[in-house]
Amino acid sequence: MRLYANAKINLTLDVTGRRPDGYHEVSTIMQSLDLHDILDIEKTEGDSVILTCDEPSLPCDDSNLIIKAAKALMFKAGHSEGLRIHLSKQIPMAAGLAGGSADAAATLVGVNNLLGLGLTDDGLAQIGASLGADIPFCIQGGTCFAEGIGEILTPISAMPDCDIVLVKPDFDVSTKYVYEHLDALDYAKLDHPNTKKMADLISEGNVNKIAANIGNILESVTVTGYPEIANIKKKLLSSGADGVLMSGSGPTVYGIFTDAAAAHKACDELISEFDNVYLCKPAGTGVTI
Repeated sequence: MRLYANAKINLTLDVTGRRPDGYHEVSTIMQSLDLHDILDIEKTEGDSVILTCDEPSLPCDDSNLIIKAAKALMFKAGHSEGLRIHLSKQIPMAAGLAGGSADAAATLVGVNNLLGLGLTDDGLAQIGASLGADIPFCIQGGTCFAEGIGEILTPISAMPDCDIVLVKPDFDVSTKYVYEHLDALDYAKLDHPNTKKMADLISEGNVNKIAANIGNILESVTVTGYPEIANIKKKLLSSGADGVLMSGSGPTVYGIFTDAAAAHKACDELISEFDNVYLCKPAGTGVTI
């Protein structure tokens, strides 16, 4: 079985507080993209889950979310089966695009279908939430308002068609670092995006208004610590983007373009400076088979 695991961006990302268990409460609108990883899953003899990947730097041992997801699903279903999974990696890692979560989501969907385990998407999402906050969204995909730690999902109107240019600089940003530094700030003094307004604008279908209202509270930490992010935002704006924003905890920056020619030109120019530049469109699903 071959599955396509879509990346995501945050059109808005607000942090509203910290829970006693250490997790942060968020209010965010997440959007799937047609940039995807590819997973090929097949049954094998025995009961081992074997993972291979075309990206040498990615660990393929039991620490990988793909193996964790496959084993958690089979344990939940009371089923044991040997599996071989090959991952073709296209979503950049540690980028704020939920690549690892998307791969885990595709694993849950794929193994459930391949082995005929019969779990619903809600059942898969419950397993996914125990492994990572973004996995339930990556199973459902499309355009969603997310609350809690990101696992409480409300589908909203689909984002209108546009071109989205992603630029991932050649450094990684620790999510732990971002949230720890955010906690040291006064939340009341930070620039909070208006997630409800964004949902209304998406319903209206006006890309220009959507682009003008994207916002991510985590930029208050990441841009300060990594000024290259601000530099990329300026480059995208000067290339004709209608709005620019860092996705998740970074460091990937995206630009929303209503002018397709400008988006293609921006990619051509930025690829000479950055290794990871992608031209994408909004997608209506998180995982496709």
